[in-house]
Amino acid sequence: MRDRRHVDRVITAVNSPSAAAHSSLAASWRRSATRHGLDPSDDRLDERLGQADIKRRLGRLERFMHIATPRLDHLFGLVGVSGCGVFLTDETGLVLDRRVADADATAFDHWGLGVGTDWSEASEGTNGIGTCLAEKRRVTIHRDEHFFVRNIGMSCLDAPIFGPEGELVAALDVSSARADQTEAYNRLIGAMVAQAAQAIEADFFRASFPGARIVVADRDHGDGSVLLAVDGDDLVVGATRGARRTFGLEPNGTLKVRPAADVLGRGDGPSGFEKAERAAVIRALARADGNVSRAARGLGIGRATLYRRMKRLGLGG
Repeated sequence: MRDRRHVDRVITAVNSPSAAAHSSLAASWRRSATRHGLDPSDDRLDERLGQADIKRRLGRLERFMHIATPRLDHLFGLVGVSGCGVFLTDETGLVLDRRVADADATAFDHWGLGVGTDWSEASEGTNGIGTCLAEKRRVTIHRDEHFFVRNIGMSCLDAPIFGPEGELVAALDVSSARADQTEAYNRLIGAMVAQAAQAIEADFFRASFPGARIVVADRDHGDGSVLLAVDGDDLVVGATRGARRTFGLEPNGTLKVRPAADVLGRGDGPSGFEKAERAAVIRALARADGNVSRAARGLGIGRATLYRRMKRLGLGG
């Protein structure tokens, strides 16, 4: 009876001329039904990808997976004891990494949440992983918000992870099939997922620009890391998706070369950048006991560049 009510609710929303315009959930349900041709009552699980194909996908993201691993371990250490599983997918929704307690493994296998399974919206309809990737934002899909009736016992909390050129790289998911999981608990876990995803994104960005100085913005709200990579000539050579959006840079791909001062000095940019840069220079000078040459080496820039920066920041020379 409960299953029938869920199917009827989904179909009613899909057929409503206005539901999708007023609800992101209804919009996802409509995509699942009309764009992907899915039936909410379908209880068939898709087959897992073969080991050779999984290995090939992992090889393509080897450096990213290496960087993400410690963060996944830490997140699982926080949520695994409560019956939650931690999953990482590629940009298509294919599960590449799974961390679950031994006692919970059978349950997650039953739900079809294993390495090599496809959790895109095209395959599983509205769900945490697929909807997060489709909408490129944090989502929580709680129990009967799922499209398929076979998935309504789960709660899924997800955040996207973007690469150093603003491209979508992965989704980080924490899922649970606990019947007593409340929406308040979901908010707590969702915050942990978002924090871990941002940390992975920032770590991957830093590793992608090993010789650059990383400038961090102060942020009051919003998702994703807001970071700029600045080279020894004071040119911006990289920006996270959040920084690209904040400063109106190219949304993805290779950046047009710009002096850092042109980007950081914009009136519509956050003042936190100037404060962060000034604080970084002051810290470097303090560590070097005021020796400009040593401070420059610590920052990974030339002595002349540091003098110019100090002058611009009003730090003397």
